[in-house]
Amino acid sequence: MKDATVSARVEYDIKTEAESILEKLGIPVSVVINSLYRQIIYKHGIPFSLTIPADPKTLDMMTSEELNRKLQHSYEQSLAGEGRDYNSVFDELERSLK
Repeated sequence: MKDATVSARVEYDIKTEAESILEKLGIPVSVVINSLYRQIIYKHGIPFSLTIPADPKTLDMMTSEELNRKLQHSYEQSLAGEGRDYNSVFDELERSLK
């Protein structure tokens, strides 16, 4: 029986983007949170790696094949309507620099 409430403050953009994806998948937010909690119990910890990512490769560090794969992936995301529009990306970058 579900009889507890979870409340957390998150960034608005993160919340809306995640909820948009979940809506497309037809999965309620409460199901995802409940699943996460169950996995925490099952694994006795966080069910995914929490690591500091490596610095992203710059263009001069990539091979032609790596660059072409990244560009192809981005192109396919664009055709599928995935990703974010230019303005929201730069708005977020500007906010993070303040």
